[in-house]
Amino acid sequence: MATQLNPSSSTTTLISPSSFNQQSVKSISTKSRLVFKTQSNFNQKKQFELKSSNGSPLNAVSLHDVSSNMNESVLSSIKPLRRLFLISCYHCLLAFRVGAAEKPLAKETVVLPEETKTNLSVTVVGASGDLAKKKIFPALFALFYEGCLPQNFTIFGYARTKMTDEELREMISRTLTCRIDKRENCGDKMEEFLERCFYHSGQYGSEENFAELDTKLKQKEGGKLSNRLFYLSIPPDIFVDVVRCASERASSKTGWTRVIVEKPFGRDSESSGELTRSLKKYLAEEQIFRIDHYLGKELVENLSVLRFSNLVFEPLWSRNYIRSVQFIFSEDFGTEGRGGYFNNYGIIRDIMQNHLLQILALFAMETPVSLDAEDIRNEKVKVLRSMRQLKLEDVVVGQYKGHSKGGKTFLGYTEDPTVPNDSITPTFAAAALFIDNARWDGVPFLMKAGKALNTRRAEIRVQFRHVPGNLYKRNFGTDMDKATNELVLRVQPNEAIFLKINNKIPGLGMRLDRSDLNLLYSMRYPKEIPDAYERLLLDAIEGERRLFIRSDELDAAWSIFTPLLKELESNKIAPELYPYGSRGPVGAHYLAAKYNARWGDLAGDD
Repeated sequence: MATQLNPSSSTTTLISPSSFNQQSVKSISTKSRLVFKTQSNFNQKKQFELKSSNGSPLNAVSLHDVSSNMNESVLSSIKPLRRLFLISCYHCLLAFRVGAAEKPLAKETVVLPEETKTNLSVTVVGASGDLAKKKIFPALFALFYEGCLPQNFTIFGYARTKMTDEELREMISRTLTCRIDKRENCGDKMEEFLERCFYHSGQYGSEENFAELDTKLKQKEGGKLSNRLFYLSIPPDIFVDVVRCASERASSKTGWTRVIVEKPFGRDSESSGELTRSLKKYLAEEQIFRIDHYLGKELVENLSVLRFSNLVFEPLWSRNYIRSVQFIFSEDFGTEGRGGYFNNYGIIRDIMQNHLLQILALFAMETPVSLDAEDIRNEKVKVLRSMRQLKLEDVVVGQYKGHSKGGKTFLGYTEDPTVPNDSITPTFAAAALFIDNARWDGVPFLMKAGKALNTRRAEIRVQFRHVPGNLYKRNFGTDMDKATNELVLRVQPNEAIFLKINNKIPGLGMRLDRSDLNLLYSMRYPKEIPDAYERLLLDAIEGERRLFIRSDELDAAWSIFTPLLKELESNKIAPELYPYGSRGPVGAHYLAAKYNARWGDLAGDD
């Protein structure tokens, strides 16, 4: 039996199922379309238009329209089953509408449990060392001061030195500085930052000590989702021990765990490969952040912007217009107590194989598909794999000796108490490198790096070719190098970009002068430039790998220098001596001249 409802009465009428047959069902189906069409015409002025997801209008009828026009004449024209269906729907909708009016729906609010909030824990391993004190802790404070760290963060120092939390804070506070343009609340910010800093003493190879660190980290994290970053500011021979202990005893169980590894990444291809394989026993490649702080320098970051976003430069960026490219690094001081470390590596491993070679790869790479980290690193690897292995005839090595100047005596390298008297470790090196591809074939990439030189600087110098058939060559005399255009990117100090051009000196005669189109950062951008470690730490926290070195990139870099290093050491090549505070060995000038170039930093006009 089916039940028939009458909207004007509380009585019900029973309908026999036998009264329905196949023909009646077909008739009801046909009539239903007519009924809906009829009802859609009720009270046209009260209709409203709805839009579907594709933008088409949908006509709908309000509940009020149905109730006010549900009269007997209409109902009588509807077959019993359809009539039953419509009346049932009407009563259900009416009941829902009344109930909704009496009890409006409460707004749904989602409250996240406390433990789902994230916490960042940064552990500086080797916290008592110079790098941690002078660079890492100040960089973390700068990020906090600029509001770049998450709300919940904790910083731990870990080292073998016995120290309390307060002693760590006292040590850190001596090197913290505030941004020039935000000094009004500097003291309060320092106090707030130092309250988040803690210390745990332990051995680098002790799983028990790292388990104790894990317990302290969990206490500070308070049950929140934990992300942990370990910064290894330690000698490379204990990297693997620390990574093993941290991975097995102090890694995050709920969030990510990342490890920043400082250079040097081995001494040659074999030791670098062994280090990578050992680290990957405990970490995935995406967890390893090999840091080269020179990639975080402002001018190095600006290198790709200058090239790829300025139409004037990209067409010139090839062998057709560029005669040579120079990467120059010089320091005006010696080893100064770091002789023990430096003597094991030398200037080639310390500066050229990483800092300068990384900048070269960024300079020479093809346009990447995007700014994604993997796309950029793919192009850098292509450049490194296209480079020739260095040969001894394309390299000059030197070592500074003692010198007296202005009544002051400067000790030579082997006179440093931390250096063996018979050491032949180079403190200076110059090299000519070549990239065997279509863009750079035949262009010498000259590198020069040294300690105890006459000035402190790091820069990229792009020397363009001479103007063919120069109309003004008589004004320059026989030295056409004076007429060479040169683009200079000064990485440090006094960051700047300038382009050397030729122009006429005002006056009645025709005298030419070499002038600079100069962008001096300190004048154009008065705000203090962030330190490279700030940018790299922030990238590691955010998982941005663009400025960190991938394992295959590292392999390609070592393959260029390893044969040279083995030849220098096996044949015990003696370095050329140069006085402390000079411009370096004379042999470097002959090397540049061999490839029809002149070191740009020796002109003295910038």
